[in-house]
Amino acid sequence: MTVEIERSGGDELFALLQKVLPQHLLSRGMHALARSRNPAVRNLILRTVLRAYPQIDMREALQPDPYTYDSFNAFFTRELRPGARPIADDAHALVSPVDGAISQLGATSAGQLLQAKGMQYTCSGLMADVAAAGRYVGGSFACIYLAPYNYHRIHMPCDATLRATRYVPGQLFSVNAATARTVPDLFARNERVVCDFDTADGPMCMVLVGALFVGSIETVYAGEINPPPGRKSKVRAIDAGVGRTFRRGEELARFNMGSTVIVLTGHAATFAPRVEPGEPVRLGQLLARFPAA
Repeated sequence: MTVEIERSGGDELFALLQKVLPQHLLSRGMHALARSRNPAVRNLILRTVLRAYPQIDMREALQPDPYTYDSFNAFFTRELRPGARPIADDAHALVSPVDGAISQLGATSAGQLLQAKGMQYTCSGLMADVAAAGRYVGGSFACIYLAPYNYHRIHMPCDATLRATRYVPGQLFSVNAATARTVPDLFARNERVVCDFDTADGPMCMVLVGALFVGSIETVYAGEINPPPGRKSKVRAIDAGVGRTFRRGEELARFNMGSTVIVLTGHAATFAPRVEPGEPVRLGQLLARFPAA
């Protein structure tokens, strides 16, 4: 069941506050703090986060003791133990690339994606490339939000070959539900990394959207793409990794702090039962299926 929540005066105030905050400066500060190897700094942040988010289950981690990680960022991007996330095995399956919650999903028949009730944004704006966005008209999309307590590595939803990667500069609004209800074109305004693929079931794209306090996004083939000191004012193509083939479930990237992943497909997909807005998903869980060719 889809639940629509009307935006409130509190949502508007929250969005207004973010507009006046020095978003990139705050994110640079978090970038430094999260990577501090000072035990006192690391332990203070760890204790605060573990107290605030009791949902964090360290039994799933390859290294279950949070105080053995040399920085908070190392803890935050911790690796899961083998077998912790079974990957759905189906030749035409699209699995969830992350642990998170479905924000929105649906069709991109007119090149539009639903952000929240009464608010849409365009595929071309999100991808920052009109020609590339044309591959996704008539397809499907799923927007998945990662909370601070989620696992923060991003994996492949299907077998695919990397076609292009683009870094797109932008703002750093929070990407939670309140901001999604109030900031127009939120995901097409925030800083992001666009990873465009070819698959046996047509085009597939994953857009890794940055947010407030998301100090960086890194991929396994290009390293840290958007470290705060190196942010640029123009869209930048990244040549590393082009032509590389990834297997379903293989690690692709990671958020150094939480954010959102948007998966786009060029062909219409049928979403699995109970995959709908507001519902949690886990890495490897069946997200959708394509009809067999």
